[in-house]
Amino acid sequence: MKKALTIAGSDCSGGAGIQADLKTFSAHGLFGMSVVTSVVAENTVRVISYQDMTPKIIQEQVDAVFEDIKPDAVKIGMLSTVETMRAVAESLKKWQPEKIVLDPVMYAKNGCALMDPTSIDILIEEVLPLASLITPNVPEAEKISGLVIQSLEDMKAAAVKIYELCGAATLVKGGHKVGKATDVLYDGKDFSEYTSERIDTKNTHGTGCTFSSAIASQLALGNDIDQAVAKAKDYVTTAIRHSLPLGNGHGPTNHFYELYQSGLKE
Repeated sequence: MKKALTIAGSDCSGGAGIQADLKTFSAHGLFGMSVVTSVVAENTVRVISYQDMTPKIIQEQVDAVFEDIKPDAVKIGMLSTVETMRAVAESLKKWQPEKIVLDPVMYAKNGCALMDPTSIDILIEEVLPLASLITPNVPEAEKISGLVIQSLEDMKAAAVKIYELCGAATLVKGGHKVGKATDVLYDGKDFSEYTSERIDTKNTHGTGCTFSSAIASQLALGNDIDQAVAKAKDYVTTAIRHSLPLGNGHGPTNHFYELYQSGLKE
């Protein structure tokens, strides 16, 4: 069995963060493990508060995983402070995982900040260069690149700028734009585009976490980045299409739709 590790925040309501990541790993047939960077008190409506783990316990969690069950891929999510970023960066340098998907989580679905805005420079300089693939949405890509994104060409320009800043393949996600949901990948040489229909639902809590962990799952299974993104795009689109109307705000996606359907058919 392939293994995957998520290094991210905990969402107690189960739709995003390490909970979404672990569900996604399981849906892909992987054994999932987790390193908690922050405990977030949130639900589908709001973020109440969050408590960051100390750098020491973050690094010891990483050590505990890698010294015993080495993951085939790593997904990184919420890194809220400079101290958290540096703790994770040091651990990555120590253990040298080959496949790292980094989702630069800056805001919750309801707009609440999940990253100290003063730490962006450290993220760019010390963490992003360690990734195999970076998966910012449009607001995050604007923040990292310093560019305004209003079109597909703008997404491409931002992907190039981010690649030039950190040297990692960059997937700019178009879910925050109007029209079809098109994501743009730049690998340092070529562009690839991935388009799906835009699904009319408010239940999109945790889509970024789910998409990035699906890509990490596909990388762990042996796919290259282009194949991994394409397959993960299909997975997250299905999860959104059959999302769950739970809670009073943005409900979660349906991580196990295919499994539930096959079980019902049997």
